[in-house]
Amino acid sequence: MSATRTIERTFPSVRTTEGGGFVVHRPFPTRLLMDFDPFLLLDEMGPIDYVPGEAKGAPDHPHRGFETVTYVLEGQFGHKDSAGHLGTLHADDVQWMTAGAGVVHSEMPDPSFVRTGGRVHGLQL
Repeated sequence: MSATRTIERTFPSVRTTEGGGFVVHRPFPTRLLMDFDPFLLLDEMGPIDYVPGEAKGAPDHPHRGFETVTYVLEGQFGHKDSAGHLGTLHADDVQWMTAGAGVVHSEMPDPSFVRTGGRVHGLQL
């Protein structure tokens, strides 16, 4: 037997900028919704259409003691880290990064994507 549930309330995501100025929408945690572990967050990158020369990313920044799962819906994100890992995530790619004791990494658009522009949309948990 299944029970019917109703939505008690909704909370808007917060629009913020990260890294080199790219926009993310963060549904949690926010000042309105703090009932989450402080290391649990969800970011939606885009969807945004970049004109040639405009694409932005997140230059070198540290992560330590947590994991990220990134899913690319459209466009691409380049990944490079201090452990020597390097690659480009394209639409429908998933990356699971374990930072453990610490890593410095970047998520930047590929130079060819910066030249041509295009749509970027992804999620990171």
